[in-house]
Amino acid sequence: MRPAKKPVKWVGLAAILLLPGIILLLLSRGEHSFTTLPYYGFKTPTTKTVDGVSVADTLYHQVPYWSFINQDSVRVSQKEYDDKIYIVDFIFTTCPGICPVMTTHMGQLQFKLDKPGLKEIPFISYTVNPSNDTPEVLKQYGKEHDADFGRWTFLTGEKRKIYELGVEGYLVSTREDALAEGGFLHSEKFILLDWNHHIRGFYNGTDINDINQMADDIKILLKEDQKRKK
Repeated sequence: MRPAKKPVKWVGLAAILLLPGIILLLLSRGEHSFTTLPYYGFKTPTTKTVDGVSVADTLYHQVPYWSFINQDSVRVSQKEYDDKIYIVDFIFTTCPGICPVMTTHMGQLQFKLDKPGLKEIPFISYTVNPSNDTPEVLKQYGKEHDADFGRWTFLTGEKRKIYELGVEGYLVSTREDALAEGGFLHSEKFILLDWNHHIRGFYNGTDINDINQMADDIKILLKEDQKRKK
């Protein structure tokens, strides 16, 4: 076999010498890249100014301001969840269908996130039957499901406002329905929201696999939040 020509030798040698540097460069870039969660709801194109230059931007759907009464008869507003990642669902205490499973899974998620960096994430359960679900009823319901009221808030209030918030804010079904189990139609979804009240995930609250996925997605959202704050 004839020996390789000199140019070929030099190319091979250069490749060997440069390969470690290329690998290091790729790895260093990988440290700064991570998966982000999608935004749900309406998206409005807009522009913003960066260093004096106008660039394209997007306004994402935000849950509008709300204010309701919690299980301790204390008024709670959306402002208390500013700059927080939080989780929401809609239930009612006399629900004969999906609510018991949803609330059980929310309780399991509560304990699953009982770790440093995760246990500060709050939960909100709105009732779709405020006529029955008074603060006292919600407090007892929470106790029966081992709710940590320091993290998990149950809210009641004017039915019309709750329904509007569900449909227009959280983008889920919330209404009275004579044909639905228990007389109320509501979504089985757990809703994940970010620090700006943007919806970042919907999960089936009756499916434990979806609940586990939500726990993983929360960690992704926390990384996004940490990057935002740097």
